[in-house]
Amino acid sequence: MRPAACRGRAINLVKGLAGLGLGLLVGAAPAAAVGPCRPLAYGGADYTVCTVDLRTHALKLFWRGEDGAAFGSFDRLMRSPAGRDLVFAMNAGMYKDDRSPAGLYVEDGQQLRAANTKAGYGNFHLKPNGVFYVAGKTAGVLETGRYLAQKPRAAFATQSGPMLVIDGRIHPKFSDNGPSLKIRNGVGVANAQTVVFAISERPVSFGEFARLFRDELRCRNALFLDGSVSSLYAPGLHRMDWLMPLGPIVGAVPR
Repeated sequence: MRPAACRGRAINLVKGLAGLGLGLLVGAAPAAAVGPCRPLAYGGADYTVCTVDLRTHALKLFWRGEDGAAFGSFDRLMRSPAGRDLVFAMNAGMYKDDRSPAGLYVEDGQQLRAANTKAGYGNFHLKPNGVFYVAGKTAGVLETGRYLAQKPRAAFATQSGPMLVIDGRIHPKFSDNGPSLKIRNGVGVANAQTVVFAISERPVSFGEFARLFRDELRCRNALFLDGSVSSLYAPGLHRMDWLMPLGPIVGAVPR
């Protein structure tokens, strides 16, 4: 479903950002993380969790630059005016070989791709799948059918799948610890103003990842964004993953 990724997870920001003029100090790890992201150990696995308060930060989706081409990487996004003030970014849902979204995609209030409700193979089609959306200073994660029925006035929305947690319950097709182990990333909502993103630091099962959102991060609804190509930009942790090409990207900027 996606091109092969170029490896290089957790690139040192001295190498990855020195040419970008961002003025970030890189040296010994700080005593406390600066910004929305922090390391978290849960259930025998390590994660990085990024919590965004929509009262102080705006969440946006980024797909294509002014030239019409997909950004494809944090590097290219950060070189553009759109990505100048990012305090955090992560890949934001599954995409096709041309890096276009696999399903519903809304950016700046405009629907650029329609919802995909077809049956098929792969994680995206492991129903129920869902939609993460942002509407001003509120956000939500809804199963795709519910999103289409409720029609929230979303400024940004991305469809992916499968759902991890649905109204406090783990996706019915997940086993506690299934055989499919991947580095995974996803998004959940702790409340209407608090959005929580997570990425695993080692391969985990869907069951492990879903329990992180439900039991530790206290998200009643959470959505799987992707696996294997899962990537994070967290300047407060001196981290910029170098997996590419990416499809849509989600990022936070100060209000």
